[in-house]
Amino acid sequence: MIFRRSRIVLALLALGLGQLSGQRVIFAQQPAQQPNIQEVEKKIEQLEKELNELKKQLSAASQLPQQAVPGPSVEAQVETRVAEEKGEQIKQSNSLNFYGFAMLDSGYNFGSINPDWSDTERPTQLPSSTGQYGPNGSTFWGVRQTRFGVKSSTDTPLGQLKTIFEFELFGTGVDAGQTTFRLRHAWGELGHFGAGQTWSPFMDIDVFPNSLEYWGPNGMVFFRNVQVRWTPIQGDSNVVIALERPGASADGGIYTDRIALQDIRPQFKWPDLSGHVRIARSWGYVQVGAIVRKIAWVDQNGDVFNFSGTAIGWGVNTSSNIKFTKNDTGRFSVVYGEGIQNYMNDAPVDVGVKNNFSNPISPVKGVALPVLGVVAFLDHNWSDRFSTAAGYSMVNIDNSNAMARNAYHQGHYALVNVLYHPVKQVTMGGEFQFGRRVNFTDGFNYNDYKMQFSFRYDWSKGFEW
Repeated sequence: MIFRRSRIVLALLALGLGQLSGQRVIFAQQPAQQPNIQEVEKKIEQLEKELNELKKQLSAASQLPQQAVPGPSVEAQVETRVAEEKGEQIKQSNSLNFYGFAMLDSGYNFGSINPDWSDTERPTQLPSSTGQYGPNGSTFWGVRQTRFGVKSSTDTPLGQLKTIFEFELFGTGVDAGQTTFRLRHAWGELGHFGAGQTWSPFMDIDVFPNSLEYWGPNGMVFFRNVQVRWTPIQGDSNVVIALERPGASADGGIYTDRIALQDIRPQFKWPDLSGHVRIARSWGYVQVGAIVRKIAWVDQNGDVFNFSGTAIGWGVNTSSNIKFTKNDTGRFSVVYGEGIQNYMNDAPVDVGVKNNFSNPISPVKGVALPVLGVVAFLDHNWSDRFSTAAGYSMVNIDNSNAMARNAYHQGHYALVNVLYHPVKQVTMGGEFQFGRRVNFTDGFNYNDYKMQFSFRYDWSKGFEW
């Protein structure tokens, strides 16, 4: 087809040139006549137009084989452009954020408490007998809540990579009472999988009220643990499953000083299995968490007795935030289980001792202690600058029959505050706190009252590229 078109074009071109040549011959054969120059010029101009048109047609015909090869469709070009734009967004969504706050806690305790915990309201640290921690009445000052953290976020072909490293100055454990570095989070997460130290899936950090007091409600599950986790469903509504570092504590009760119990050692062969399901709606959310764990101990003493044993710890934690109004949020949780005290915010040992006199080889045995925890708080915003938090929390332990008479049985916690925010990054205010400890069977209980005044200055600096 292209070959035939080329022959036609060439023939027309030759015909046009022949006509032009014939005209010129006629002019030469009639020297006596005056040539009509305008007509000749008009004819030449017409032929040149025809020649240019033919050239265009010839050029178009020569490109037909290239057009026979299909190029990218409009849809494909649009998809390519969208992909390029997405690539630019991925590149621009990388972020690094430094944040933290400096905080002063001060106040007056009308009662007494373990000096290492003077700037908290922990019922487990209140006296278990008269005068245990000295006379009532003391002031406290400290900056131990001060915090520093770094967060990063990077989009990758396998999903979003998130990391967090955060610490504070609130010493615990062997550093209790000290102003020293304490790790809070060391966590990495890629897509649906994460590993490191962060909040246990069994807990719900959103139950924590907007309080000044550091330790928080004693009846809530509160534990940052080393873990690996899988989040098959992400978002406001989510599902999380984790394997966590095991651990537990025990109380020898009235037999604590017996030599036969001195060589008992804990044994943890399996990680704790925990998880939760959260369903979020416009009015708030409901979350149900669960945990199961094996606690074991081995008697390494070679005498005639055998105090080795195991216990299964388990728990169910139901929690919720309810937005009653635009300015009112209720925070609630109820947890019940056995042998999960180390996951609680303020509870004693996981395993207690129970008399078992019918067995002469194991006259006492360890049992997982049942625990009930309740939290009910309301956060209210009076305005953009003023807010109040108020509520109550409780822990109840079902003690085993061989525990000491002054063992911790029940704790109560309550507070109310008024907070002022002169600017968004600054919080200052006062808070009234109440704590109560109830012993197991000796009839002793203790009420504590405290006023706290705090000043907090937040800061953050972010980078994106």
